Amino acid sequence: MKRILLITIITLTAFAFTTESSADKGQAEATEINWLTFEEAIAAQKKNPKKIMMDAYTSWCGPCKLLDKKTFKNADVVKYINKNYYAVKFNAEGNETINFKGKKYTNPSYNPAKANQRNSSHQLAGFYRVNAYPTILFLDEKANYLAPVKGYKTPQQLELYLKLFATNDYKKVATAEAWTQYQKEFKYTFKQEIN
Repeated sequence: MKRILLITIITLTAFAFTTESSADKGQAEATEINWLTFEEAIAAQKKNPKKIMMDAYTSWCGPCKLLDKKTFKNADVVKYINKNYYAVKFNAEGNETINFKGKKYTNPSYNPAKANQRNSSHQLAGFYRVNAYPTILFLDEKANYLAPVKGYKTPQQLELYLKLFATNDYKKVATAEAWTQYQKEFKYTFKQEIN
């Protein structure tokens, strides 16, 4: 009887560790946003239409790094973005060449010696009128511009915008009063992780 009890305890303990390890693996996989280039996201939209969320950042921007470290590592944010958006990382002062809607966007004044400090703005950043970093740009399923969200956002602050655009609620918010009401009635579900 003692032997059966011991075997049962060992089996249950082993099962608990196996289950925990599997959960940890699933959690580890869910901690990364599936970042794409802008052109990859546009190509993906043609096969499976989804909105685009583009993080326009620079290499020297402190709030951009905080957004990466805190908000874009939040499990709820990661899961929601990966399910509802094509996520794009775009260095708004980088030297990437981007072909979009029949036009070529570059950074002709890019200085490689200033790669980790302020540099000239990329033409695509100018096209979207990005003038602050970070700026998160939302595009619809056909890559049409919807809106920018400027500055660092916590996971819950970003949740409001992620859900506003993913659910098409933005189409119902046409006035300042409607926006105020939307924010007041919004039900936050993302957990605010403490790091």
